[in-house]
Amino acid sequence: MTLAKALTIAGSDSGGGAGIQADLKTFQELDTFGTSVITALTAQNTLGVHGVFPQTLEAVEAQLDAVLSDIGTDAAKTGMLFSAEIITLVARKLRQYEVKRLVVDPVMIAKGGASLLQEEAVQALIKELLPQAMVITPNLPEAAKIVGCEEPQTLAEMKEAAVKLHQLGPAYIVLKGGHLPSGPAIDLVYDGHELHELETERIATKHTHGTGCTFAAAIAAELAKEAAPLEAIQTAKAFITAAITHSLAIGGGIGPTNHAAYRRLAGEA
Repeated sequence: MTLAKALTIAGSDSGGGAGIQADLKTFQELDTFGTSVITALTAQNTLGVHGVFPQTLEAVEAQLDAVLSDIGTDAAKTGMLFSAEIITLVARKLRQYEVKRLVVDPVMIAKGGASLLQEEAVQALIKELLPQAMVITPNLPEAAKIVGCEEPQTLAEMKEAAVKLHQLGPAYIVLKGGHLPSGPAIDLVYDGHELHELETERIATKHTHGTGCTFAAAIAAELAKEAAPLEAIQTAKAFITAAITHSLAIGGGIGPTNHAAYRRLAGEA
């Protein structure tokens, strides 16, 4: 049996709800073989991030070479990259190995408010990585940081931000509307020509740790299986909606989403 292969390049979450751990769970649930490159170790749980320990450039490069020179990948996804130096290295290696289906989740701030990206790394992300991306998945605070605007508060402002993000080079923008002050959960998809609104009811739960990681990983998994980008994004939206709807009250803080929910619901249908 041969499975499509998906690579995650991200930080490790010791709490298991986000980062590398969430990505690999998502890849498995969507029938892709997952590989990983760890950019940083984090000491975190549902109560917050208690420490961030970045890997050396040598360690990150060695992992990339080991995976891509032998196993290869059909799609890749980046999450927490931490520093400008790591971003520049990852961008160069993805070009070297001609990784075409790339999903960039521009992770900047953890749910509890801890910074996961150094300030000077934002410009490296914009210049080095975004132009290589097939899909980027910023939330509203991340989009505002990237394009240098106020955080969008309305759908109209989201559309303006999506256009500005597209001008930075990615083929598809998925601007996540979870931070809108009210109304349904709307994600905007923009390919430079058409705007698509992916709308679901807003789910009343605090247990949303790892939603961004999981959503981006689901897109990467579907791209690895050669789904068209919009189709991959729509499947990922269904996956993360199921995961949030059936999220897990684990720990004393913000619990994780349920990565098995999408498959289990499909089995019940």
